[in-house]
Amino acid sequence: MRCRYCHNPDTWAPGSSEGETMTIQELLDKAERYRAYWGKEGGITVSGGEALLQIDDLIELFEEAHRRGINTCLDTAAQPFTREEPFYGKFLRLMKVTDTVLLDLKHLDSEAHKKLTGWGNENILDCAHCLSDLGVPVWIRHVLVPGITDDEDHLRRMRAFINTLKNVERVEVLPYHTLGVYKWKELGLKYSLEGVPTPTKEQIKKAEEILRPLP
Repeated sequence: MRCRYCHNPDTWAPGSSEGETMTIQELLDKAERYRAYWGKEGGITVSGGEALLQIDDLIELFEEAHRRGINTCLDTAAQPFTREEPFYGKFLRLMKVTDTVLLDLKHLDSEAHKKLTGWGNENILDCAHCLSDLGVPVWIRHVLVPGITDDEDHLRRMRAFINTLKNVERVEVLPYHTLGVYKWKELGLKYSLEGVPTPTKEQIKKAEEILRPLP
């Protein structure tokens, strides 16, 4: 996607980011050095960019992690999701070794979602239902952008959608921030949310009251 508030626009072109190359064994060996800090439910989280764009490597990583008794968490916006093959079969295999999914829901309305990210959201909402059917624990995350994703009616409709899911363990409201704006400038990209303020404590509290389920 091309989220207007993206703080990692340098990941938009696959293969463009430089980094250290490791085998999966080396990567998990390095992660396990910190096992003492994880606690009972700790483990590894894979984010991005979009981690599902590298689903083959992700399957191999999570399967090896499970062989080592390491909990796995996938942070995704679910844009690559489809029930078509070969992706769907790979996704089902991945979910067998995924302990938690952090699922970003940008906007419930597809047209508004397209204006915000460049893509509609039908397949993303379908992914949410798929995860619910599979029983994979999910944390919903929603970025609160004043004037774009903080409308009370929109938030209530999103809450209603979340209520249709059987697997949501937590809902997190993530305040919009501008920490990644410098990357847009370095890449010569126009930042279209220039001047949009970060949400106030009151706006965040209101969104949390609407989106978070009652105990």
